[in-house]
Amino acid sequence: MVTAAGVGDRFSLQLTFLLFLAVVVVTLFTALLTAPQRDEIGEFYLGNRTMSPLRNGLAMCGDYISAATLLGSTGLVALNGYDGLLYLGGTAVAWMTVLLLIAEPLHNAGRFTLGDTLALRLPHGRRPVRLALAICTLAVTTLYLVAQLVGSVALLTQFTGEPSALTRTLCVVVIGTVVIVYAAIGGMPGATFIQVVKAVMVISGVTVTAVMVLHHYDWNVDALLGAAADHSGLGTRFLEPGLRYGGSTTSKLDFFSLELAIVLGLAALPHVMMRLLAPRSAKVLRSSVVWAIGLVGLVCLLAGVLGLGATAVVGRETIAGTDRKGDAAVLLLAHALGGGVLTALLSCLAFVTLLAVASGLTLAAASSLAHDLYGEVVRKGRAKETEELLVARLAAVVIGVLGMLLALVSWGANTATLAFLAFAIAASAILPTLVYTLFWRRLTATGAQLSIYGGLLCSVLLVVFSPVVSSTPASLYPHADFAWFPLQNPGIVSIPVGFLLGWLGSLLGGRQETEAYDEFEVRTLVGADQS
Repeated sequence: MVTAAGVGDRFSLQLTFLLFLAVVVVTLFTALLTAPQRDEIGEFYLGNRTMSPLRNGLAMCGDYISAATLLGSTGLVALNGYDGLLYLGGTAVAWMTVLLLIAEPLHNAGRFTLGDTLALRLPHGRRPVRLALAICTLAVTTLYLVAQLVGSVALLTQFTGEPSALTRTLCVVVIGTVVIVYAAIGGMPGATFIQVVKAVMVISGVTVTAVMVLHHYDWNVDALLGAAADHSGLGTRFLEPGLRYGGSTTSKLDFFSLELAIVLGLAALPHVMMRLLAPRSAKVLRSSVVWAIGLVGLVCLLAGVLGLGATAVVGRETIAGTDRKGDAAVLLLAHALGGGVLTALLSCLAFVTLLAVASGLTLAAASSLAHDLYGEVVRKGRAKETEELLVARLAAVVIGVLGMLLALVSWGANTATLAFLAFAIAASAILPTLVYTLFWRRLTATGAQLSIYGGLLCSVLLVVFSPVVSSTPASLYPHADFAWFPLQNPGIVSIPVGFLLGWLGSLLGGRQETEAYDEFEVRTLVGADQS
């Protein structure tokens, strides 16, 4: 029975809990078995580097596909039709940017983190640059981690209605604690296992549900589109551009800004970049990224089918009435097609997705803090491997606890907004520095720092003074009005600012390290022994 409070009944909730508990127990046990057996930071940061391209591709797909993709993207399609499908297209294109622009050069020049790549390129300014990068990495991963933990409460709300403070706290603490165990004990081997399991589950789950939708309409895509238009309450306008993003010039710019942040931000997300360093050879990396592109593209295609199916079967008005953001669309569809069992399966899948992405983010943040900040800035490269490994595990605990506290404070925030802000910061602060590092001879440490700090500050300030925070009923502070920046995503402004500041900083100050770049360029082209 679908209720106003959510999409599940008591049976669905109980079955979801049992399935989730079973998956957590199995994956935790396996993560402990696959955890690094030696006190070597290489194994903790990069894990087993002998995996096949398919397993690496599944792990990359698992790192990227979040609950926002599974729930938010389908809801976006269900409520906005064509515009939602256009958004999914940008998600698939983002991986092409990774493959064509940074994957192989970064892998050839990197070691454990992006900080190692910058240190090799800028040896005389490596410590200030590592510090700036560690701060930015912490900002991006913490925002994304909070989005996952807040999303766990939002998912629980679909079953229980508005949860009490105690229920919210228990949900966040349980999810956060499991994430800490995955990251602190399992390291990259444990994280890789949960990512592969999660990717297989996601692909299987959305494929089965999409097949049920298509079978419901006798495999006639035209019939599916027609039913979606009929039950949208908007007619053919539902299948035309402009429903969400085309009403005004501002909304069109907002959509372009969002797509720009997604396409460019993926290439600079810390947990994705760590995954690019994990394959042993560039050949395996290329094949892995191709697999990831295919798998992510498949999930996005199926998410579009699920979104249209939700509108066709359930109706746009019912979806919006249950959850105005549309996050309940896929669960409402599952309930209509398969009852409580399918609802429980997809709900469990969403919880596992939250766990997997959060563990990857926690590991990336802990690695940067331990290796870049503690090992190279504080200890100046003199830290023993056992010492750095202990710091990495402690950092995972600290970051996990910080994420839990912030999630409890900001539990009412829009999870998609937090995630998109993380993408915007990565695209504005990390990507310009990465591109200049790999491809521009005249980059200096001053330019790198200015690009990182400037892109980070610009992104955050523009969001603070945007409709995300004030001036609209959906804002964080709806009764205040200090939004002078009209767009909800700052990427269209902050990304060019990040590139501009890196260029200006390099021209105005710092040492030109052209000899280091010559050696670095050779390494990016031919690679180095990373065994």
